[in-house]
Amino acid sequence: MKSTFRRFCTARIIEHWIQIVTFSALVITGLSQRFYSLEVSRWIILHAGGIDSVRLLHRYAGVFFSCAVLAHILTAVFGLVIKRWQPSMVITRNDFLNAVHNIRYYLGNERYPAPGSRYSYTQKFEYWGILTGGILMIITGAVLWKPLLITRFMTGEIIPAAKVLHSNEALVVFLIISVWHIYNAIFSPEVFPLNMSIFTGSLSRERMIHEHILELASIEGTTLEEIRAHENDDDAAGER
Repeated sequence: MKSTFRRFCTARIIEHWIQIVTFSALVITGLSQRFYSLEVSRWIILHAGGIDSVRLLHRYAGVFFSCAVLAHILTAVFGLVIKRWQPSMVITRNDFLNAVHNIRYYLGNERYPAPGSRYSYTQKFEYWGILTGGILMIITGAVLWKPLLITRFMTGEIIPAAKVLHSNEALVVFLIISVWHIYNAIFSPEVFPLNMSIFTGSLSRERMIHEHILELASIEGTTLEEIRAHENDDDAAGER
């Protein structure tokens, strides 16, 4: 019986590293401009070569981020349409039912947590929150970068609106990643000190049972009930 399972290919691992680097650069250069009165912001701006350099770095990081997001979307479309991938990131009614199920589980009213497939409902909600926020930041960032060009085709009110949307959405995405994603990937008791699956591409069988038991059942050609029964037998044998 396999002890680890491959979940992410090399391309996905590289993509994740690109997103880490570009998003970190955007956060550092963006928040230092928004909260310019803070001492740490002044330190960043000074050591980056001044406000003009910070703005230039922010725009170039935005270009790389935009290209990465566009490549991600095109890859997903190509995979779904041409290669007939399963739409495993689409939010369904069952995801909301699983959320309710897990609330009952944490309250002690269910024996097992909600059975997860390729991606859990929490991963889906987080993914779409970050993706839609990223797309909005790309659009508003382009408007703020080329305001004269944009106002040739649209009214001038689009510029201050884009500024508000860009700044606030960036803060929302930053909070989603820093609070939700980092907790789930690092500080959650189930993965502490770090979930290495996105860096190694693999996940242990124990974690697969806990988080993606339906996918594990599909891989092993068995059923959810059989996997749980086998685990219960192992636990009983261990107690003896």
